Amino acid sequence: MKSGLVYCLKNFHLRRKNPIMQAKGNAPFFNEIFNEDCIAGMQAHLPDGSVDLVITDPPFGIEFQAKKANYNRKGSRVLEGYNEIKGTDYLDFTRQWLTQVKRVLKPSGSLYIFSGWNYLKELLIVLDELDLHLVNHLIWKYQFGLVTKRKYVTSHYHVLFCSLDEKQRRFFPYARFDKDEKHPDGGSAHYKDKEDVWIIPREYWNGDVKTPTKLPAELIRKILAYSSQPGDLVLDPFLGSGQVAVVSHLEGRRYAGFEIVPEYFKFAKKRLDTGSYRLKAEE
Repeated sequence: MKSGLVYCLKNFHLRRKNPIMQAKGNAPFFNEIFNEDCIAGMQAHLPDGSVDLVITDPPFGIEFQAKKANYNRKGSRVLEGYNEIKGTDYLDFTRQWLTQVKRVLKPSGSLYIFSGWNYLKELLIVLDELDLHLVNHLIWKYQFGLVTKRKYVTSHYHVLFCSLDEKQRRFFPYARFDKDEKHPDGGSAHYKDKEDVWIIPREYWNGDVKTPTKLPAELIRKILAYSSQPGDLVLDPFLGSGQVAVVSHLEGRRYAGFEIVPEYFKFAKKRLDTGSYRLKAEE
């Protein structure tokens, strides 16, 4: 496997770069995160065609209980304030934020949207309305879901890999494995890595402060490798814990993001400003 930037998940040093690009006013728009609604925020801060890659996990729309002790986690260490979207508003909400994403995305760029199955239909409807191309419908399989008694256990997410212009979209097929590299189980390593079901464990931050949901670093690193290069600008409109911004910076990408919940924004900003991947909970 090709070596990326070497880092320790529990302690790393972040280097802030001097911004040279400007938003619609004079304020820099990359290597910055904003405590704002992403729809208004993208409109205010991001120029047309300025973003190389979007990785985002929008609200679920399922009355998610953010403080519930899911996965045996301690509720007191889970930050409050999860901002949910009503199911009746989900289609219009999706239309609004994806319209802005389409505007700021470069023709050569890509978009990855994480979604449960509940409102997957609304996402697909809006992608079609906006003429965004669905390149792959990926599945992220994690190690376990919530225990159920009257239905099957949900233990995967949908990942919609989309583009603005299929002729210009970039993809780097040998970014993680050389063309002739073999998998330990036999066969082509890059072929197996590019299959559309990704089995990547969740991260459990025992004893640390956390938001209710976050993507594992390995998942983000994989997307960054195949759909971006060092120096590219990566946007997350629903930043949450700041995970996409943190991992993007570690992998030599620039970042921008929006988070409407003040507690989550402060948490993400502290991670970026202090260079701490994980923050210990105060007992």
